[in-house]
Amino acid sequence: MANQKNKPSPLDQLPRKTPSASPLPPPQPRAEIPADQPRKEKTSPSSKLVIGYSYRFGPPFWTIASILSLVINLALIVILLVVWMNTQRLIQSIGGAMNMGNYLLGGLYTNFEKMDRAHITTNVSVQTEIPVKFDLQLNQQTNVVLSQDVTIPNALVTVRTGGMNITNAPTTIVLPQGTSLPVVLNLTVPVDKMVPVTLNVPVDIPLKDTQLHEPFVGLQDVVKPFYCMLNPGALNQDGQPVCR
Repeated sequence: MANQKNKPSPLDQLPRKTPSASPLPPPQPRAEIPADQPRKEKTSPSSKLVIGYSYRFGPPFWTIASILSLVINLALIVILLVVWMNTQRLIQSIGGAMNMGNYLLGGLYTNFEKMDRAHITTNVSVQTEIPVKFDLQLNQQTNVVLSQDVTIPNALVTVRTGGMNITNAPTTIVLPQGTSLPVVLNLTVPVDKMVPVTLNVPVDIPLKDTQLHEPFVGLQDVVKPFYCMLNPGALNQDGQPVCR
């Protein structure tokens, strides 16, 4: 019985007809998509590759960009802190420079003004010879002392003594040296001579009356705009405002 079951049937050895492939179904009409409904685009394998590549490239790029941004921000913060710490020192330096400029320009303007108002005061020593030429009129009484004996011949002499009287007798008289005689001088004396002169002449010359006045005023006009820029309330030597 067992052998009969395992023995193949004659029907099984007959050739069997293979079923032919089923015909393709007719093409279905394409369904139209409404205009307000978004279309679903099919993703190709190449697009999937691009999306995967961008996903792998994105995180490192943004990480590097974030690190660079943090570094730049930290550097800017440090620079701002340094500038803020040195602001007071910079302000003091600017204030010191302005004070120095005000002192310098004010000193220049004031000194130019003083120079314009200055005077040249001195004593000029004069040593020279001047010619003296004129006629000197003399008419006065004086005493003349004889430097030697003087003989006067044929002089008329009147002598009165106790026993003898002589009147207008001609005689010769000798006047000894050293005799003082009163005389009247009435004559013209010509004078022509070089006379030495030594003088101390005081001199007082105001500079505003000289040719130096114009350059001094010009220097004041050059300094004035910068001086007024730093010190608008500056005053001159008379207490008048400089900047007007």
